[in-house]
Amino acid sequence: METLLQEKETSTADFLPLNGTDHIEFYVGNAKQSAYYYQSAWGYELIAYSGPETGVRDRASYVLQQGKVRLVLSTALSPDHEISQHHLLHGDGVKVLALWVDDARRSFEETTRRGAVPALEPTVLKDEFGEVVVSGIKTYGDTIHKFVERKNYRGPFMPGYKPVKSSVPVKPVGIKHVDHCVGNVELGKMNEWVEFYEKVMGFRLMLTFDDKDISTEYSALMSKVVANGNGYIKFPINEPAEGRRKSQIEEYLEFYRGPGCQHIALATDDIIYTVSELRARGVEFLYVPDNYYEDVWKRVGAIKEDMEQIRRLNILVDRDDEGYLLQLFTKPVEDRPTLFYEIIQRCGAKSFGKGNFKALFEAIEREQALRGNL
Repeated sequence: METLLQEKETSTADFLPLNGTDHIEFYVGNAKQSAYYYQSAWGYELIAYSGPETGVRDRASYVLQQGKVRLVLSTALSPDHEISQHHLLHGDGVKVLALWVDDARRSFEETTRRGAVPALEPTVLKDEFGEVVVSGIKTYGDTIHKFVERKNYRGPFMPGYKPVKSSVPVKPVGIKHVDHCVGNVELGKMNEWVEFYEKVMGFRLMLTFDDKDISTEYSALMSKVVANGNGYIKFPINEPAEGRRKSQIEEYLEFYRGPGCQHIALATDDIIYTVSELRARGVEFLYVPDNYYEDVWKRVGAIKEDMEQIRRLNILVDRDDEGYLLQLFTKPVEDRPTLFYEIIQRCGAKSFGKGNFKALFEAIEREQALRGNL
């Protein structure tokens, strides 16, 4: 059953202080076209570019930003490049979950000393705007965490990138910051990766859900949520559980060809505006049937948002002891049924919408059935 774990009092200093999510880097087949999608549909501003024009001969990368969310879209310029090989196996997907730190060297030393596998030795990057120190470690699948120290840098992103502006009209949709990033791992590996985050990165176990919490008639999954000391970084880790048919986690693992980032939750202060804008621009969301709303208000109680607009936009609502939240999930944004987004507005609630799990997973299963993958 769902368990909310209380933080343990500790006098030990945080050995891996994190300021937040620095950026999320996608390896994609065509970064230029992906950048256009995120500008036009999602309202991200193009702020920086790296490629042959900046002296980088093997790749092209576009940096987009909205609020505190920064995306990097990278594509290779040759078939034997690491990015090409990653894309061949996984399709478009998240390669880097980068964390903003004050000391990238110490972050690397502390985590590797505790067992992390190095992905990038501490490296100093310099240009006329100052310097950025970057290091990295491996996590589940081919995903890595980079530690980014930028306190001595004033440029648009980091050395090797030039400032650029969007050449198409861009209207933000109200995205503020990354709320959480969810990883899917193989059966039996969830606890292993939870232990990794606890021992290697000093995270705490925040929430746990078993197959009774997250199940439908056909499938189930298990999930545990880990968070860093200040709660800025939250990583739910999912694994499949036994069910009558293929679960969404198994579908993801099959099409992504291994573990990876399943979805990114983006926070907004006005989910009605955000979802209305995204729908108008062609972003597709999961369908929630009207009968969901027949008893949701009895379960959740009064909220300040207009209930009819909530129903019209298909937004899910849940409440915990701290308040309530509103959330909605896109369909996969790639042709492979892998990565999707969650739009979330927290009104005090610190949980993840347990009361919506059944409706959410039935909606996902309807999409799986259409793809012939249930």
